Amino acid sequence: MRLPGAMRLVRFRGAGGAEPRLGLEEAAGGSLVDLSAAEPALPRSMRAFLESGQSGLAAAQRALELGRHRLPRGTVRLLAPVGDPEKVICVGLNYRDHCLEQDVKIPREPIIFSKFPSAIIGPFDDIVHPEESSEVDWEVELAAVIGKKGRHIEESSALDHVVGFTVANDVSARDWQRRNGRQWLLGKTFDTFCPLGPALVTKDAVADVHNLSIRCSVNGRLMQDSSTSQLVFRLPKLIAWVSRFVTLVPGDILLTGTPPGVGAFRKPPVFLKRGDEVRCEIEELGTICNKVV
Repeated sequence: MRLPGAMRLVRFRGAGGAEPRLGLEEAAGGSLVDLSAAEPALPRSMRAFLESGQSGLAAAQRALELGRHRLPRGTVRLLAPVGDPEKVICVGLNYRDHCLEQDVKIPREPIIFSKFPSAIIGPFDDIVHPEESSEVDWEVELAAVIGKKGRHIEESSALDHVVGFTVANDVSARDWQRRNGRQWLLGKTFDTFCPLGPALVTKDAVADVHNLSIRCSVNGRLMQDSSTSQLVFRLPKLIAWVSRFVTLVPGDILLTGTPPGVGAFRKPPVFLKRGDEVRCEIEELGTICNKVV
């Protein structure tokens, strides 16, 4: 039974590569309801849709309940749920077990960095291995999507500003994290270094975002296997912290950190090569799978 407000929002292209449209998964991996056909007055950008607030979400809920304008999953290409965020905010060293594998102290304050939105690709698009790096690594991450504008947000109301969650891969060039004055930005923001998807799962559809299994495999070999219960700083703390410095707006994406098992800290280290397939999965949210080319 679907809970009120529980939705799996997607962006997609239909046959012929038409302009991106908004849709709803009837179930994880199932057929879509074409929201842009069901509610043609709604924006076709997820960011603009989220800016419409509760009225937009209510229209989407109606379309899902009516179930018209269905499309078989095989006839569409899923895109990143949010393709044009104002900000992609990331958190480093935010899993206790990830800190332990590096033998570093657990941070006392969140470590914040960013990726450029131009790094975003869809849930099944290719990751392009840049010629400039020989140490490309994987990082499965829970991503929260902001649905309500705010600055200086209190922890007690922080989740009111979140519309939902999706799966991310914070692809990272470790060699470039050490270069550039040890500023992480360049190593994190090569084109295609932020696969997202498959859906924006509204928070009403998630039982407990701080108790979800989170996994990553490369070529079928399980590399990361943890739980969001291992987060050092949970979402309310992160949102309150980040909003001390910047205004959060609908569509902003917050990557919350990665668990242990990345390639850089294996003995010997393991890095991605062309032809590899990276699969990232979070319980209740879904799976993204990207080939390295």
